[in-house]
Amino acid sequence: MRIPVSLFACLILCPSLLPAQRRAITFEDFIALKGVSDPQLSPDGKWVAYTVGVASLQENRGISRIWVAEVATGRSRQVTGGPGSDRQPRWSPDGKTLAFISTRDSGAQVWLLPIGGGDARKLSSIPDGASDPIWLPGGAGLLVVSDIKWPVDQEIDRRNGAYPTDARIWTNLMWRHWDDFRAGKRQHVFRIDLANGKATDLTPVDHDVPTIATGGDGDVAVSPDGQSIVVAMHGDSVVADNTNVDLYFTGPGVATWRRITNNQGADNTPRFSPDGKTLAYLSMERAGFEADRLRLMLLGWPDPRANAGAGQVVDATAGWDLSVGSYTWCPTSKCIYAIVEERGRDNIYRIDVPGFKRTRVITGGVNTNVAVAADGKTLTYLHQSNTQPPEVWLSGKALTHHTDSAVATLDLPPLEELGFVGALDDSVFGWMQKPPGFVTGQRYPLVYLIHGGPQGAWTDSWGARWNFQMFASRGFAVAAVNFHGSTGYGQKFTDAISRHWGDYPYEDLMKGLDVVARLPYVDSTRMGAAGASYGGYMVYWIAGHTDRFKVLVDHDGVFNTVSMAGSTEELWFTDWEFGGNPYANRDLYRQWNPLNFVEHWKTPMLVVHSQLDYRVDLSEGYQAFTAAKRMGVAAKFLYFPDEGHWVLRPRNRRMWWGTVLDWLEGYLK
Repeated sequence: MRIPVSLFACLILCPSLLPAQRRAITFEDFIALKGVSDPQLSPDGKWVAYTVGVASLQENRGISRIWVAEVATGRSRQVTGGPGSDRQPRWSPDGKTLAFISTRDSGAQVWLLPIGGGDARKLSSIPDGASDPIWLPGGAGLLVVSDIKWPVDQEIDRRNGAYPTDARIWTNLMWRHWDDFRAGKRQHVFRIDLANGKATDLTPVDHDVPTIATGGDGDVAVSPDGQSIVVAMHGDSVVADNTNVDLYFTGPGVATWRRITNNQGADNTPRFSPDGKTLAYLSMERAGFEADRLRLMLLGWPDPRANAGAGQVVDATAGWDLSVGSYTWCPTSKCIYAIVEERGRDNIYRIDVPGFKRTRVITGGVNTNVAVAADGKTLTYLHQSNTQPPEVWLSGKALTHHTDSAVATLDLPPLEELGFVGALDDSVFGWMQKPPGFVTGQRYPLVYLIHGGPQGAWTDSWGARWNFQMFASRGFAVAAVNFHGSTGYGQKFTDAISRHWGDYPYEDLMKGLDVVARLPYVDSTRMGAAGASYGGYMVYWIAGHTDRFKVLVDHDGVFNTVSMAGSTEELWFTDWEFGGNPYANRDLYRQWNPLNFVEHWKTPMLVVHSQLDYRVDLSEGYQAFTAAKRMGVAAKFLYFPDEGHWVLRPRNRRMWWGTVLDWLEGYLK
């Protein structure tokens, strides 16, 4: 059939009739994508409240708003606005009110919004702000978490007198955590009365409640009758060198907080069953190990006022080799939906109660924040993948579409799975990412990404920081191997990295690189590596053990294992990973110390480190940069005075991506 000339001309000249031309993602595209998070299903199952965040380069901060979507139609609308930022929406028991945290007035405080119409009103006025609101079952108030000055009378105040300083004095370990100085303050649980906004400290003890370390996905729970409260708390006098987090309970007839678990590992994430007969929680069995398998435990709750914790404890995941990351009860109390990391994906499982039959119901990509409707089958959750930023989904289909139009303009190749035989003759898996505009027969430079943790994993997710698509956007092929130590492949595989930082993972990475370098589209003469945290450690280790890479990028990496052990905050981490503290077990620290192999460094290196990184101290980056320069290695240092272990501020993220990608491109192209 002949095409009329007029139609032929229109096919050429009318853009609306041609397929949209997709292009590589830029930083401007990346930073402009809306961030959907924290979906909350209403009690009647008709609505989902969630947050939508936007990064503002002009204001150099993220701004989030509360939205509500109708489950039946998918129609959504923004319900908060104005100054500040809004987050953590939580439905009242009757579904008529949304409580949320807003910074619009006097810091982060609880606000209440009548969902049927009307203005939001401020409820709390806690001096240091509030977070993590939980409604009391009767709707008479909420529980929140807030920092307070502790103790009230402090030596620094007496010494300052009428001339205050920024000095700090402390006498205990764990005086800082991640990017937060903890000296002189505690985190406590408060009750906020709905009638008058009165705040009452329910945990006036010399501990952080809930725990600030080795905690879970929500560590405060209220029983359905509103009589009992359970928290995860580290009750020891010294908390920096062990993971002994237990569950504590208070309620009628209990004068003080009573411990109800007695496990030397970490217990967290308590959840009461809707019928009030069972308390579920997550538990790590081994003391001092923060990456042990998380077991789902069920504790009978017949009469806690008489004898709390006397009920039988059952491991609902006995015989399973994977961890439960988070979970929620079915409305009938006869099943639990659990988030389980599995071979680079976060899947949703249904676990029957009792019987504990496990059924995978949602798979593919990363799925979190699950909620269950009254029928026990309809699920809402947050779904994402390497080609799809997070959106709210409903039982296998997208409910929200905040990023669809932006993503439709971008060339985002999907991840491809990679497998090979690695160390210990184990199967090792990872991902390959082709660049946008991929052309068969063309060979591309490679960026080899190394994850942190070390007990972590690369997953099929939309990376908020180390985004595969952003690395690929400059015309790089991207490879990411889940080496020994990675999560989601069984606990034995995860355990293998401890006391073996430099052998099994390195062997996996080199064998994986052999496989990747043989791919027909990879140019094995132009390969670079980049990693953060433990991945940064491995970059320093690689620098002293191979010349296969033309360029390296190290973000917040461990350069000196001994100084790391003396400057980090969670001391149990280095104690476990190196078989004890450096004073008692110096040999293992020396064996796996990148410092000892600096004389072999030749590869150009970009070092990135931040002032507020209290997990891997800034001095690690300083030492590495000094070593590189003294060895005559081409090196550059990117320093952030206002960031911690991650680079989060929009302008800093722009600086990070521009500097990192330009550094890689300068040596690989």
